[in-house]
Amino acid sequence: MPIHFISDLHLQPDRPGLTDVLLHFLGSEQARGSEGLYVLGDLFEYWIGDDLSIPDNREVIDAFRELSDKGTPVYFMHGNRDFLLGEEFVSETGGRLLPDPSVIDLRGERTLLMHGDTLCTDDTAYQAFRRQVRDPENQKAFLALPPEHRRQIATGLRSTSQSAQSEKSMDIMDVNKKAVNECMQKHGVQRLIHGHTHRPATHRFQLNGEEATRIVLTDWKNDRGGVLECDDHGCVEHPLY
Repeated sequence: MPIHFISDLHLQPDRPGLTDVLLHFLGSEQARGSEGLYVLGDLFEYWIGDDLSIPDNREVIDAFRELSDKGTPVYFMHGNRDFLLGEEFVSETGGRLLPDPSVIDLRGERTLLMHGDTLCTDDTAYQAFRRQVRDPENQKAFLALPPEHRRQIATGLRSTSQSAQSEKSMDIMDVNKKAVNECMQKHGVQRLIHGHTHRPATHRFQLNGEEATRIVLTDWKNDRGGVLECDDHGCVEHPLY
């Protein structure tokens, strides 16, 4: 059976078409016949705590639960938008939360899975912000705030992020090749799969004198998505509508 990977769906209420694409995929024979479905971050545009965000995304959560109940293992990884996905979300979907990074055996080859944002080391402002919001004490303080306060902060951060991205060069927001090489060497792999950059592609290069592969997953937009399907013959990206 094939194994599937998706990332960067950025689901949100004002983009119902993307939710429809996901629901169709989760109910398809393709997903139900999968050996495992890996969601490598940014499933949602924002997540402000399981207590508030689960009710807002009940249809999606129930669809993942139905898929997992039918025998397809589902794995989630935090993204830079939905890093507050918690144990209640994991429990209700029937999935499992993976650390970032994680190494899996993918058809006999050690493969590194990441969201990808930690590889964008040239964007020093973002990396500083990431360290701040990923601090456990800061997260605890945020989750203790009243619901409306949390919603206001999330809205403000989204606006700030969009403004900041418009002022940065595309190169700064892409991965740093040295960071990629060092990370792959650290984990002893020749293949890396990640999302985050919204630059879907398959990169082949030399690492430790051997061919290495970095696969960047498709970001979902304009009511279209993509899923990477890997089997004994290799990995192929399939469009989803």
